[in-house]
Amino acid sequence: MKMRTLFSRVCAIGLLFIYCNAHAAKLFIPMDAEGQANHLKAYGVAYAALIKQIPVDWLLNYKGGSFCMDQIESMERLCKLRGVTYEIISDAQYGGILNQIADPDFNGDIIKLEKAPRVAVYTPKNLEPWDDAVTLVLTYAEIPFDKVYDDEILDGSLAKYDWLHLHHEDFTGQYGKFWAQFRNASWYQNDKAEAEATAARHGFKKVSQEKLAVAMRIRDFVAGGGYMFAMCSAPDSYDIALAAEGVDICDIPFDGDPMDPNAQQKLDFKKSFAFKDFLIETYAAAYSKSNIDNGPGLRHVAMPNDYFSLFTFSAKFDPVPCMLCQNHTTTIKGFMGQTTAFRKEVLKSSVLIMGDLKPANEARYIHGEFGKGTWTFYGGHDPEDYEHHVGDPPTDLALHPNSPGYRLILNNVLFPAAKKKPRKT
Repeated sequence: MKMRTLFSRVCAIGLLFIYCNAHAAKLFIPMDAEGQANHLKAYGVAYAALIKQIPVDWLLNYKGGSFCMDQIESMERLCKLRGVTYEIISDAQYGGILNQIADPDFNGDIIKLEKAPRVAVYTPKNLEPWDDAVTLVLTYAEIPFDKVYDDEILDGSLAKYDWLHLHHEDFTGQYGKFWAQFRNASWYQNDKAEAEATAARHGFKKVSQEKLAVAMRIRDFVAGGGYMFAMCSAPDSYDIALAAEGVDICDIPFDGDPMDPNAQQKLDFKKSFAFKDFLIETYAAAYSKSNIDNGPGLRHVAMPNDYFSLFTFSAKFDPVPCMLCQNHTTTIKGFMGQTTAFRKEVLKSSVLIMGDLKPANEARYIHGEFGKGTWTFYGGHDPEDYEHHVGDPPTDLALHPNSPGYRLILNNVLFPAAKKKPRKT
């Protein structure tokens, strides 16, 4: 009996030894320029690990913001299937990396990613004639997401999600200001009819009123601790809608009656997230909605010179913007959109600029807090299509697996997974 008990204990110790050895190695995913074959799919691997409740270390500023997790066969196999470069390193090797990052002279930190954020993309069922960069990159990186639109948001469905992306939407009820050029196009007429039907279904007389209600639900989502990311025309139209609460800024072609002649004076900039003292565009046939966008007529930047620079933040003292700026380069190709860039003159003092083009005095990538949550605004339509036109085909990201512009989007997707750390002083 004693021999049997002793044998059982030896077996148990042996199994424990085998188990520990099996988990002593680490799966390391480099994210520098030379070391990674597919940066975009690497984010998908990290997200897949979180879904399986495998914690991931995000090594800020170490080889481009690398990822590391326990060596698990299924994750190693996933890297191979998706063409993601990885290395198997020992615990001792990983300890050396951690010591290097912990050095006060090294601008790095270790961020623990613990839970896969629930992702929603605000997008209409009919995307014609548009595509959306966030939807493209989430699909390519194989990060699951749900599509939501006005019905779901007004029905309270945002409570199910941690992260929300705003499609290049017009929250002012002016249909993207496409009236002058596309009012006879079938897609424009269909979108207008659908928007009017949605407004009526929810008891609103005007689309602008219904879109404001949606914007306010999103505002409450952020205030309650949600993460909101917006690109292209969504950032400025969203803030304009909030500032114009209770003010008719839509002219006859959009809602059937004239706009308030004193609309500009009635704007309340305290209600907007990022922008202040901007001038709304009152001419219905004009493409722009305000002077927030440093777009046509305001910016004079030739395509060969259109690059913006990411700011360098302290990883140990300012980890949030450091996370959002992780990349294998600090220079990003510019790209245009319905809203291309944000004029610095109209930014609130609380806004954190994370990427800018100084010669044009414009911000391209900005961030801020609202209530318990955060928002990030990114100018432009498609990081790999400089001047995307209506009806152009969507970008094939298989041709751009290392896109630094698209990496900024995916940084924001993983951001909610980070374990919160107290701010150092």
